Amino acid sequence: MTTIKKAATEFLAKKRIAVTGVSREGTSHGANLVYRRLRERGYDVFAVNPNTDVVEGDTTYHDLKSIPGGVEAVVIGTRPSYAEGTMRECDELGIKLVWMHRMFGSGSVSDQATAYGRARGITVIDGGCPLMFPPTADTGHRVMRALGSVTGRVPSRV
Repeated sequence: MTTIKKAATEFLAKKRIAVTGVSREGTSHGANLVYRRLRERGYDVFAVNPNTDVVEGDTTYHDLKSIPGGVEAVVIGTRPSYAEGTMRECDELGIKLVWMHRMFGSGSVSDQATAYGRARGITVIDGGCPLMFPPTADTGHRVMRALGSVTGRVPSRV
């Protein structure tokens, strides 16, 4: 295991990142916020949603394997019940960095998906948000990171 800071730095050093669970209706949805911020910061970011072809004016892919050229990392922003399927797809595609988004409630974290990924050598960040760490962080997310670290919503080691 490694510190979340080190894992977050490695994750955010990648430039081709997919975000699952980006909603066609909820621009304030957590996955949409992550997707938008990564795009604004210059990442090659890909929205994944099997139920639509366009989100926020961008092409949406129905699954990870449909993304031309593949990705280096994945943010899971779906319900936890979908996370293990996504983790299995990451394993099949050789994606070794996965972040399951969570701050409130269960978020996207699945214990089964975490165990599956880690057993296969995938670095799994099981909580928190990529927007809590540089170079994507803002003041609000840094405050949420501090609070989440105290409450256990942001893991110290992954």
